[in-house]
Amino acid sequence: MTHPTQLHERLVKELRQAPDQVNLARAALYVAQEEYPDLDIPAHLEMIGRMAETLGQRLPKTSYPLKLIRAINQYLFEDLNFRGNTADYYDPRNSFLNDVLHRRVGIPITLSLVYLELAQRIGFPMVGVGMPGHFLIRPTGEDMAIFVDPFHQGEILFEQDCRDRFQHLFGDGAPFSTDHLTPITPTAFVVRILANLKMIYLQQRNVAKALDAINRILLISPEATGEWRDRGLIHYQQGQNDKALLDLQRYLYESPNATDAYEIRRVIQQIERVQDD
Repeated sequence: MTHPTQLHERLVKELRQAPDQVNLARAALYVAQEEYPDLDIPAHLEMIGRMAETLGQRLPKTSYPLKLIRAINQYLFEDLNFRGNTADYYDPRNSFLNDVLHRRVGIPITLSLVYLELAQRIGFPMVGVGMPGHFLIRPTGEDMAIFVDPFHQGEILFEQDCRDRFQHLFGDGAPFSTDHLTPITPTAFVVRILANLKMIYLQQRNVAKALDAINRILLISPEATGEWRDRGLIHYQQGQNDKALLDLQRYLYESPNATDAYEIRRVIQQIERVQDD
C-alpha cells in the first residue's frame, strides 16, 4: 500500500515533466490509487498497451485521419462496448481510469483519456479539448478542424456542432468562445478529473474526500484560485476558522476583483469578529 504523501509526490513529479513527456494514463491512475491503495498501475498501463496492439492489427492500410477515427470507434465502442454512463453519470467510479477500463463505462473526460491513449500508441496524435461541460478531443493536424466526442461513441463534430452542444448545456445566451476549443495541458486534464470528483463528493456530502480532491488540485495547480475559496468555505463550515481565514485571504489576494469578492470579505469579517471575542 502506498502512502498518500508518496502518491502526491508521484503525481507532482509526473506532471512537472515537459507536456509531451507526461504519461497521462499514469497520472490518472495515481489519482485513482488514493481510492484504491493497492492498485497495480503497471498492470493497467499494460492493459492499455494490449488494447492498442489489438487495435493496431485492425487499422486500415491507408492511414487517413477519418479512417483511423473510424477504426478506433469500431474497436472501442463496438467491439469492446465502451460507452458513456448515462444511467449514473455522477458515480465517482466514472472518474477513475482503472474502473473505466474494467467496467467500460465513463464520463467524457475519462473516455477521452482512453481514446487518447490508444490513438497515441498507434501513432495518431490527438489532444484533449476542455470545452466547459463536455470534454472532447481532436487530431493535432493543422488541417484537421474536427473534434471527436468519445462520450457519444466517437461522434465527429465541427466547430458549430461544439457551439450548439455548449449552448444546449448552458443556454442559448451563454457566450461561446473559440478558446473553449483549445488544447489543454496534462495538468489541466488531471485538474478537471479532480474537479469532477470534488463536485461529486460535495453532492454526496463526503467532505473529507472533497477536501482531498481540492488539496490535490492546489498541489498541482496552485493558481486555481477558486479552490482556495472553496476550501476556505468548507473549513469555515466546519468551524476551522484559522484555516478558513488563510484560504479566503489567499483567494482575495489572488482574485481581488472576483464577482464574489464582497461576499467573501463578509465571511472574513465574521471570522475576525469571532476571533476578537
